[in-house]
Amino acid sequence: MSESSGQLLIIGGAEDKEGDCKILREFVRRAGGVNARIVVMTVATEMPREVGENYIKVFERLGAEDIRIVDTVQREDASSSTYLEAVNNATGVFFTGGDQSRITSILKDTEIDAAIHKRYQEGIIVAGTSAGAAMMPDVMIVDGDSETNPRVNVVEMAPGMGFLPGIVIDQHFLQRGRLGRLLSALAQQPAVLGIGIDENTSILVQNNKLQVVGEGAVTIVDVADIVHTNIGEILKDEALAICGAKLHILPDGYKFDLGSRKPIVEELLEREVATANA
Repeated sequence: MSESSGQLLIIGGAEDKEGDCKILREFVRRAGGVNARIVVMTVATEMPREVGENYIKVFERLGAEDIRIVDTVQREDASSSTYLEAVNNATGVFFTGGDQSRITSILKDTEIDAAIHKRYQEGIIVAGTSAGAAMMPDVMIVDGDSETNPRVNVVEMAPGMGFLPGIVIDQHFLQRGRLGRLLSALAQQPAVLGIGIDENTSILVQNNKLQVVGEGAVTIVDVADIVHTNIGEILKDEALAICGAKLHILPDGYKFDLGSRKPIVEELLEREVATANA
């Protein structure tokens, strides 16, 4: 995975917008706090006005004052000089939920797509919730069955927006029972890491490391060293076998190194020792 000076905040959906707003508060803080210039991308939703105004209210309550809505209804809108100016000046870009296929069909390989990637490489934070999370990898989950055992035909995949390559992401993870779906997606892709993010939970990604932020947990599946799979022997509707996969469950505050594919526990152990000796 390539490193970037930017940050990603990938949210499993249904983030708190009325209470402490821990995840959205972190987004505003990292976008510059009261000096943040935030662009809300409503391309995924069929209710852009309602959804956009809701996020404006939340971000304003958290202290941001410069918030702009970019509503690209069709691909031609992705060349709008007004929208491009907003993105080029942004310190934070936020993708709402909705349908991830709308994001890619309208934005992928457009001027706004290039501008957001450029700003990300320059150091801004790019966030997305639900569909806005699903589109982050280079290959994304479009649709698929939940609460099922892994099978080849469980999940439909398509090109994503490529902010976090080499990873498969699934959202609403615990709430919709999507472990089988994530494993099915991994079996179809060259990616070796799958990340399932619970609702009101997120991962903050920077310098090839992630940290969990939120009330739920993040499930990381590593299939790099599996000892057996029957993927080459089964028919589409037959059960998938995966032997030797690693599973990590990480709650709020835990970190993970995407390069070494290992949890970062030293800081937590040092904190526990310091607390015990206090």
